[in-house]
Amino acid sequence: MARARSPGREVVRGYDPSRVRLAVPASHSALQLLRGARDEGVEAILLAARRYYESIYSRFPWLYSRVVVVDSWGELLSGRVVEELREANAVLVPHASLIEYVGAERLLELELPMLGNRYLLEIEADWERKLGLLEEAGIETPRRFRSLGEAAEAGAPVIVKLPGAKGGRGYRLVSPREARGLEGALPQGAVVQEYVVGVRLYSHFFNSLVHGRVELLGMDLRLESNVDGLQRLPPRLVEELGIEPSYTVVANVPVVARESLLARVLDYGERFARAVERETGYPLVGPYSLEGVVTESLEYKVFEFSGRIVAGTNVYTGLQTPYASLYWSEPMYMGRRVARELREAAARGMLEQVVT
Repeated sequence: MARARSPGREVVRGYDPSRVRLAVPASHSALQLLRGARDEGVEAILLAARRYYESIYSRFPWLYSRVVVVDSWGELLSGRVVEELREANAVLVPHASLIEYVGAERLLELELPMLGNRYLLEIEADWERKLGLLEEAGIETPRRFRSLGEAAEAGAPVIVKLPGAKGGRGYRLVSPREARGLEGALPQGAVVQEYVVGVRLYSHFFNSLVHGRVELLGMDLRLESNVDGLQRLPPRLVEELGIEPSYTVVANVPVVARESLLARVLDYGERFARAVERETGYPLVGPYSLEGVVTESLEYKVFEFSGRIVAGTNVYTGLQTPYASLYWSEPMYMGRRVARELREAAARGMLEQVVT
């Protein structure tokens, strides 16, 4: 699939590669991105809504060379701010908060270089396209159902997921019996997906054009409220109280998978990168995550992806992850890996290739 133009590539042609900077929106994974830029000697510009800046980021002024403070997320990418960033030779790093609060549609038209493939963000925001891309890549996924009624007929427990980068907020687990009573009650844009019982495994990848490889940089588990808290209660008490599980992500935990699983994990990471380029006409550059569950028969079923940096990579900030050590002989984590790709691409005349 070819696209006529990439606004970011057109802008970056006018940049001075020796003065390229990283623009980091203040939320989600900003602290590790700022720390990574500092570790790589890349200047970072913090873009902050006032309440976030005053409550968190003002405490860490040594992590950035400049801060742009606005009153709301809506102003974060205003014409004034974009012009300031272009004059500073800045490349924007997208993450979930930026997508959720600014919107993928607005980011598509943004006249500012964005590290990675902005067109993947558009696919990520649409459940049908999102799961279709995984299937097109040849990655095993849980069953999808067109309705709760279809899931009830199949006798399968399902999870109903809302669109957007909401960190699991609003997701709902539904049994086959409950599904019959809820038929027709789906929110617009929601997806009904089989709930696979197993161990959740969130794999962090980085696709490097500079080095010509997909790197597995880490894995994590997510702690979700209140479903993880319910595990500490006796089943009889949960039933008596009638507490419904919810899936809002509140924390992340580092994890290392058994080595025999790596062949499948690495294959899926590479398959996905190739599928993105086929679908969008631009390479997948930088961080992304495949998010799935491993069953008792050691199948890895990927239930969704994130086409940018995920918050689970925060657990490794400043450290050498077990998987990153296979590629790098120094502390390497996703925030630093982003800054290194940008720095090396600029030095090698490849800046236009790693942005859209």
